[in-house]
Amino acid sequence: MPALSPRSILEGRSSDRVPLPFIIGLIGCGLCTLLAVAYYLLTGGVLSTVLSGLLALPTVVVLVALVLLMDRLEPEPRVNLLLAFAWGAGVAIVGSFLVNTLGGSLLHPVYGPELGRVLTASVIAPVVEESFKGFFLLLMLWFRRFEIDGPTDGLVYAGLCALGFAFVENVLYYQTGLLENGSAVAGTVLVRGVIAPLGHPIYTAMTGLGVAYAAHSRGSGRGFAVVGGWVAAVLLHALWNFSSTFGYGGLALAYLVELGVLVALVLVVIRDRQRLIGLIGTHLPPYIPSGLVHDVDVRMLATMNGRRRARTWARMQAGLPGARAMADYQLAATELALLHDHATRATIPVELFHSRRDAILGLMRVARNAFFQRRPLPQVAPPPWAGTHQSGFFRTSELATTRMPVYRPAPTPPPPPPGPLAVLRTRKMRTVASGGRPGAGAGGSPQPSDPEVRTARYSNPLRPSTPRSDSRRANPRSASSQRSTPQPPNSPSPSSQPANPQQSSPQSPSSQPPSSQPPSSQSPSSQSPNPHQSSPQPPSPQQSNPQQPNRPPSNPQQPVAQQPGPRRQNPRQPGDRRPGPQQGPPGPPTPPPNHPPRP
Repeated sequence: MPALSPRSILEGRSSDRVPLPFIIGLIGCGLCTLLAVAYYLLTGGVLSTVLSGLLALPTVVVLVALVLLMDRLEPEPRVNLLLAFAWGAGVAIVGSFLVNTLGGSLLHPVYGPELGRVLTASVIAPVVEESFKGFFLLLMLWFRRFEIDGPTDGLVYAGLCALGFAFVENVLYYQTGLLENGSAVAGTVLVRGVIAPLGHPIYTAMTGLGVAYAAHSRGSGRGFAVVGGWVAAVLLHALWNFSSTFGYGGLALAYLVELGVLVALVLVVIRDRQRLIGLIGTHLPPYIPSGLVHDVDVRMLATMNGRRRARTWARMQAGLPGARAMADYQLAATELALLHDHATRATIPVELFHSRRDAILGLMRVARNAFFQRRPLPQVAPPPWAGTHQSGFFRTSELATTRMPVYRPAPTPPPPPPGPLAVLRTRKMRTVASGGRPGAGAGGSPQPSDPEVRTARYSNPLRPSTPRSDSRRANPRSASSQRSTPQPPNSPSPSSQPANPQQSSPQSPSSQPPSSQPPSSQSPSSQSPNPHQSSPQPPSPQQSNPQQPNRPPSNPQQPVAQQPGPRRQNPRQPGDRRPGPQQGPPGPPTPPPNHPPRP
């Protein structure tokens, strides 16, 4: 398979052949242009058609050159530019002529010849013509979106399409002037070809700006930008056509408005060029560690003067092939910066980014090799952009591909855990209840106060957990409300006083553990040490399920007391916000101090 040309690589084509859709498009546009020329020949004759074409040709040549001058820093594919001009001169002109003629024939019987002509020129013509010209920009947005790298590209495509339309339309106006009155054609040429030749390019430029914004963004306002640009184009076009009914005074007012819009468009182009230079200075320095470029190369690529001096030096060293190789190297470096700009805005898929970047890097190596394959003449001067410094253009070794920046989409954030507010509220309640220290128990040692929190913080995720059916798990609200009940410092806990006399009796044999578990596994605190004392406290949540074996502690570093001592009452401190004793680990209840035993 033969090697691809630099132009094919930059355009993202898999072969040097022109794509079939572009060929079909050019054929369709050419047929429409032939239909327009045939109409001119049939209605005005050969002489008037040829003279009108010659009068309209200088204007379009100058304006096309000005449009291409804006596109020097990052030239668009020539096939796209040719198709844009052909669309305006073929499809847009024929479609607009047919629809405008049909609309005028419908309005003239209703509103009369004079008013119908004004409505056709001021309402129907702007809507129809700007729609046909803007449709090509929509096709570019849909099929060749990555070719539109900014406002300048949108203005270039819109300007060429409008210039093709204006060229064929001017032939019609000039022919009409020649046929009606030979002296009247001078005024028409003066207005349409000299004073206001940028009418159609200015109108369609509004749509081009909207399409450029839509191609360079991912927000929901892309459609509104395209519609807004089209509406602005229609309004400017309607203003010019409507002001022409008032003579030269109305045209002067519309001309001032269009002049202001033209100044604004020039500022947009200047600002976009500064943006492109900034992209070169932003996205190319990360390639310095790989050896692709150096600081002197970035400074050379960021200015038009530096680029021109580099091409001149390459021509002096290696002739025309050397200058062409330097131009390809500069264009590939610019495309690399624009590719990273698309990646920053996330308007290009990751796979397409890597394939395009590999092709661009290969083009830069091919351009460098093409320069050195031709035996250079004796060096007359050092490179003007590098001098005695090192340049990536003269690098002959392989690039350090592992030190190149890559494009990775931002990772999707994980979903939040279920119930975060509830967990935070529970931890805050435990902190307040423990005197301001998170997880502090009655003895002052930090420990998780809730089974769920303790399991989430300290348990091993690979260790299977046994389902629990204790009272606190079944009704956590009641347990938390029982812990947070304020009590006097010297009064016994409400849980230490039985609510039913039957609960003060020792544990019945029916509640003993099954035979698989020895009876000795019962906690000593489940039996009352003295019959004259108060009934024992109900078992803790960890002991409420007798069929569940004792589980090892979740945190090996946290000791668990096997024989808890008597409950200690923690009197209220002066700095505590909430009064009440601190609930400690479960244990046998003790009688209140200085309280005689019950008889």
